[in-house]
Amino acid sequence: MKAVQYREVGGAPQVVTVPDPEAGPGQVLLEVTAAGVCHSDIAVMGMPADALRFPLPLTLGHEGVGTVAALGAGVTGLTVGEQVAVYGPWGCGRCAACAQGRENSCHHAAELGIFPPGLGAPGAMAEYMVVDDARHLVPLDGLDPVAAVPLTDAGLTPYHAIKRSLPKLVPGSTAVVIGAGGLGHVAIQLLRAMTAAHVIALDVADEKLALAREVGAHETVRSDAHAAAAVRERTGGLGAQLVLDFVGAPPTTAAAGAMAAPEADVTIVGLGGGALPVGFGTTAYEVSVCSPYWGSRAELAEVLALARTGAVAVHTETYGIDEAPLAYERLHQGKITGRAVILPRG
Repeated sequence: MKAVQYREVGGAPQVVTVPDPEAGPGQVLLEVTAAGVCHSDIAVMGMPADALRFPLPLTLGHEGVGTVAALGAGVTGLTVGEQVAVYGPWGCGRCAACAQGRENSCHHAAELGIFPPGLGAPGAMAEYMVVDDARHLVPLDGLDPVAAVPLTDAGLTPYHAIKRSLPKLVPGSTAVVIGAGGLGHVAIQLLRAMTAAHVIALDVADEKLALAREVGAHETVRSDAHAAAAVRERTGGLGAQLVLDFVGAPPTTAAAGAMAAPEADVTIVGLGGGALPVGFGTTAYEVSVCSPYWGSRAELAEVLALARTGAVAVHTETYGIDEAPLAYERLHQGKITGRAVILPRG
């Protein structure tokens, strides 16, 4: 089968031919219908050798949907031909967090060498993939694979981030989205569907600011040195009750802290290498800062349910598997508006 792999440190992703995988006991073989392209992949491919915790080559793709092609021994609850989405942050399945479906907070994944598909385990950017356990599959129930696949990360991650701040997003509140790209434009839709907050979107690119307005942002502001002041001006000097930073670079994390109201949440999602110091006098009083990781299995089901209502829709560009290196190049250059999706058989 064809697969998109990261094969050597510092190298570009390559389309290669590898043996078809088979489902072992307890596993599920999927025929992949769509796989998402993400900045997290680029971050992995930019790591030095001593930072990688898994061997190469690695088949990329931590966003995946597919059709059940075969069931390993002992697997129940699924049928061949069923269309499913892959829940990515695999855990041990036995700790207290996993027992609650919060495998993104698994207590033992690191020590057991359990990695997400595409981020250590063989991923979805191939004609077939093996899923380690049936519990990591969620029915699509009629959703289009291209529309659904980004929701497994670009939908789930902002949903998880927003859900923890819902008590603060009351009528009259403000939520700021920094970075209106793949995750940010989904976050805007989720905020509009789930809260009464006034939504302000920030970006450096005109086309992404236009996308933000198209998907529901009440206002847009250019993400520059004046952004924090602009947000404060628009909130009567108070600041925002939630700031979601989907860039995470030093300038944006600093701006996020500067525009946060007292008792606000600042949630740093992006992998840009920035951080926000926490200490008396560094932010407004009682501001909480966190860096979330993906979301729970139950939250993925909730995101897909929202998509079925039409409340959230990801803007996508599709590429055949042979075009995957081009998709990564365009993403790295900031030329993808929304999310790029690879069709392994397209």
